[in-house]
Amino acid sequence: MTARIVKLGLIQTGAGKDPEANLQRQIDLIRQAAAGGAQIICTQELFRSQYFCQSEDHAAFALAEKIPDGPSTKALQKVAAECKAVLIGSLFERRAAGVYHNTAVIIDADGTYLGKYRKMHIPDDPLYYEKFYFAPGDLGFRAWTTQYGSVGVLICWDQWYPEGARLTALQGAQILFYPTAIGWHPSEKAQYGEAQHSAWETIQRSHAVANGCYVVVVNRIGQEAPAGGEGIEFWGQSFVADPSGRIIAKASPDHEEVLVVEIDLQNVDVTRTHWPFFRDRRIDAYGDLTKRVID
Repeated sequence: MTARIVKLGLIQTGAGKDPEANLQRQIDLIRQAAAGGAQIICTQELFRSQYFCQSEDHAAFALAEKIPDGPSTKALQKVAAECKAVLIGSLFERRAAGVYHNTAVIIDADGTYLGKYRKMHIPDDPLYYEKFYFAPGDLGFRAWTTQYGSVGVLICWDQWYPEGARLTALQGAQILFYPTAIGWHPSEKAQYGEAQHSAWETIQRSHAVANGCYVVVVNRIGQEAPAGGEGIEFWGQSFVADPSGRIIAKASPDHEEVLVVEIDLQNVDVTRTHWPFFRDRRIDAYGDLTKRVID
């Protein structure tokens, strides 16, 4: 079979307090990834700011912007056309007064805005107070056909849910991208850190296996405490898993990196043919998945 080689770019970095500086830094790193051959490039979650969801602060809503008419989407469209690269950018969307979303934009390699994905699963945990900021996504799970392949996008907390990965892959996604902002509470790291990271990595590798596709996870680095205290120590370690779930590239836990990773999309077809999980699904027996619990 003929190889279908595509190069992916994963931008793992920290974030400062100036949104415009963060945007410019991201654009510089996109150019760096493209110069290294990357054709599909993904940012970390909410790259324009520090992770503001560590507290419930009404002032943080000022960080949000319209999509696709806001300045960040326009800037990403411009650099996508310049670099001839598909871009997946994670932004804070202002839909209307009082209605905001955690949203990713998908931009084709000619700068065309293809659409957006709104984060479906919204967490509410200590230092992850996302329900205060984000309405749940209402656009469903989607795949987009780009110049370099079919991509699906989910965001951070979505990565724990096999249903989202499955529904996206069933629409033809060859690569699942997960822009992410996840880390340890420093005081808990010694006791729980290894288990937490292992679970995070394992669940996403399992999405690759179950759906016969590539999984790309882009996390941030650094310790951020915009609300005071110790804050969160983001654990980096962005990675790419192949359709067999093997990690084929992985970033460090604490350094800015631009990973450029070569993949062969033909492996998706081969894997789905040899391990035909889609064929053998018992769609007649899964109705109870739409229930909260089965009493």
